[in-house]
Amino acid sequence: MKTGFIGAGKVGFTLGKFFCSKGSTDCTESSNSIKVTGYYSRNTQSAEEAAKFTGTKAFTDMGALIEASDVLFLTVPDGSITEVYEEVRQYPIQGKYICHCSGSLSAGEAFPGIDQTGAYEYSVHPLFAVSDKYEAYKELQDVFFAVEGNEEHLPEIKGMLKSVDIDLQVIRAEDKTLYHAAAVTASNLAVALMAESINMLCQCGFDEADARKALTPLVTGNVHHVLVKGPAEALTGPVERGDAKTIAKHLGCLDERQRELYRVLSSRLIPIAESKHPDRLYQNIKDLLEEDLLNEKLQKQEL
Repeated sequence: MKTGFIGAGKVGFTLGKFFCSKGSTDCTESSNSIKVTGYYSRNTQSAEEAAKFTGTKAFTDMGALIEASDVLFLTVPDGSITEVYEEVRQYPIQGKYICHCSGSLSAGEAFPGIDQTGAYEYSVHPLFAVSDKYEAYKELQDVFFAVEGNEEHLPEIKGMLKSVDIDLQVIRAEDKTLYHAAAVTASNLAVALMAESINMLCQCGFDEADARKALTPLVTGNVHHVLVKGPAEALTGPVERGDAKTIAKHLGCLDERQRELYRVLSSRLIPIAESKHPDRLYQNIKDLLEEDLLNEKLQKQEL
């Protein structure tokens, strides 16, 4: 399965290097590697840089790369994937595997009408934020990949990825948006949550650097426990204890935006707490959160 890359940005660099080296420091072909044919990019310098980094070839002609490859990864920005695919489909691509790495687009959305070309469409998304094009490949060994696309030839694309020991999960096209929302919740939205916590500590007199330092063991320890033991076992705090009095005090000291966030997240913790303590009643907390929401709505109506 000779693999070529159209697009030589961070993702193209990272996947290409990992595929042909399986995370080692040298890009040497072995039984546990994927043969990378090389790179094509409208920016010739980027293709040459990626080819040098991976020990492969820079192509100046898209058609030549397509002809030399069994699998094509379109590692371009999400908004350009379909546009580039429309160029790719002008060449003979029957029997080839056309892949993109977008977290939000399904293969069918990105490659409209691909069934008419005889090629096979896939989205292959690493659940990982690629930050450094020269270093990120070293971390891919522990990254899960979500794969979705043409069911008939799915075993071949799975076999290629598993040849470099990639952990993967096959998902349905209709679940791609929910999958991406899950990734955004754990990654991007978690940033907003941490920012709120830092802001609250700054209101208490911390400067931002000390706030981040103070939160580090709390946050990293909690995330570790959630991922290793599961949400129920990791859960602590006033919701888990059924401590409505403390929750009421928290709601009373927060501004409107902070209270809304606190209510929503606390309500999501209740079923987790109930699963951990099935003999404990949490109705008082449910009532408290509902009452606080109702009072806020009434105050808005009065204004």
